[in-house]
Amino acid sequence: MTQLLSAQTEEDFLKARHRALFNEVQHLLTPGEAELISFKDIKNLLKPKGEVYEGMKTVPVNLIVGSEGRYRDFDNRFFPRSTHLKNRWEHIDAAHLQDIILPSVSLYELGGVYFVRDGNHRVSVAKSKGIEFIDAEVVSLQSEIKLHPGDSLKKMKKQVIEYEKRVFYGETGFGDVTDYWCLDFSVPGQYDVIYNHILTHKYYLNQSLENEIGMDEAMISWLRIVYLPILNVIDRHKVMRFFRRRTKSDLYVWMIKYWDDIKRKFGGDFPIDEMATKFLNEHKKPPLLRRLKNRLAGILMKKRLAVSVP
Repeated sequence: MTQLLSAQTEEDFLKARHRALFNEVQHLLTPGEAELISFKDIKNLLKPKGEVYEGMKTVPVNLIVGSEGRYRDFDNRFFPRSTHLKNRWEHIDAAHLQDIILPSVSLYELGGVYFVRDGNHRVSVAKSKGIEFIDAEVVSLQSEIKLHPGDSLKKMKKQVIEYEKRVFYGETGFGDVTDYWCLDFSVPGQYDVIYNHILTHKYYLNQSLENEIGMDEAMISWLRIVYLPILNVIDRHKVMRFFRRRTKSDLYVWMIKYWDDIKRKFGGDFPIDEMATKFLNEHKKPPLLRRLKNRLAGILMKKRLAVSVP
């Protein structure tokens, strides 16, 4: 590598590194939005049903949003987050500057976006140079959910939850039957839990009936006898004050499980209000100021211990 080429690649890396630092500063209060998305996290979120080898394709670089193994090394725009990437990054950049053809990258496609299996530095250099397309060997994982490039993991989770709600309400007719449209969650996978709760409620109802009730009646009964009483307890005890980033449906799922555990331990007639009090005592977080004081005290204690160790 000539001296001029070396100077150019070093300048290119520093520019990319500075853009990563500036991006980090911009997202100081929302650091998660500046992080590259982990393919494992998205795979666990979408739960694809199979995969298909698609072979070689030309892929838009702006649709590459994450990585299988190097998601901590780059930010959400694939700019390098550490100087230890410098040597490899500059070699890739030098190849681009000299028009040397590099091996194709290897990608997973999931939800309409792509994740790097191999070739993270090549993608990083391509993005920093504004290259629009890249040759890639692609394996596609099958999912009905389509993701939006540029979204953070948090936004993708929200999109998955919205999809799950549409499927639940569409397949069960829950909203039309009960006229209740407020089953909302902050984490994925909870609509399956609700469906199983309704099925369990239906099973126990039919144990004492001559004529078996259908799913519509079971949903109405579950809402009136099981779900809404828990929400009334949540309101009476002002539970949501301590879980401001959660929904009442989140709390229903957690509290009904907690109540079942208590009844197995103390007996089936454990009062619902005592359950709520016990739940709050065990799970509510201390006020923010106290949490910050506790965290600061922990840091100071670690420093004292580090100093005292010979």
